[in-house]
Amino acid sequence: MSTPAASSTSSSNNPPVIEARGLVKRYGQVTALDGADFELRAGEILAVIGDNGAGKSSLIKALSGATIPDEGEIRLDGHVIHFKSPIDARRAGIETVYQDLAVAPAMTIAENLFLGRELRRPGLLGSVLGMLDKKKMLEESIARMNDLKVGIRSMTQAVETLSGGQRQCVAVARAAAFARHVVIMDEPTAALGVKEGNMVLELIRRVRDQGLPVILISHNMPHVFEIADRIHIARLGKRAAVVNPKKISMSDTVAVMTGAKSVHELPEDCLA
Repeated sequence: MSTPAASSTSSSNNPPVIEARGLVKRYGQVTALDGADFELRAGEILAVIGDNGAGKSSLIKALSGATIPDEGEIRLDGHVIHFKSPIDARRAGIETVYQDLAVAPAMTIAENLFLGRELRRPGLLGSVLGMLDKKKMLEESIARMNDLKVGIRSMTQAVETLSGGQRQCVAVARAAAFARHVVIMDEPTAALGVKEGNMVLELIRRVRDQGLPVILISHNMPHVFEIADRIHIARLGKRAAVVNPKKISMSDTVAVMTGAKSVHELPEDCLA
């Protein structure tokens, strides 16, 4: 497996693409986010980890427009934004790949890549009759998959004929094709075997290396340490720490995540 590109290690010098300050989200008596902060820099893969109930899902839902925070602010490229739905986030160039993939198995790969964003034929055929430009969508699908070096035999085969890893690659490629700012990936290697999981990790690297920063939510600690440039640790609805996976051990990371160790007990060079 190749190592992350050298350019990614300089992400500490890059400005934040998306950041959150003091996010609060309550569900009745339950506080899911309790003043959470977040920062994704340009050119990096940022892993988000945390125990169940740590608030990482609520944080990601707020960043992707699926949840509206009760308090706090979210900034995209330095500008305060107010997402009211995932559609707002998509319009702002934030794409999310969910664990359940959200692909249409009976449709072709090319049709899935443009699902909900189909291209219409030029002129009256498209504007009046609503005819789709299937040729252009196929050509663009081939180009997108080639850019990401996804080895799939034909763009016209149905997604249901693909392996789990290949289906995940289609979902990731679709997000990368339309994202302008951020790609969020929720447990992309869950339920995949070792070989297919590594294939998806390599694809995530390529997405990053093409200039799109990636937020990776994962319980798979070996994958996190293999691919992440920084690790955001969520605990009790807040950001417990952001650490450098090259400077901290997996056991210390888990200790901070579970509360067994305070961030103040870590060497300073572990923090990112």
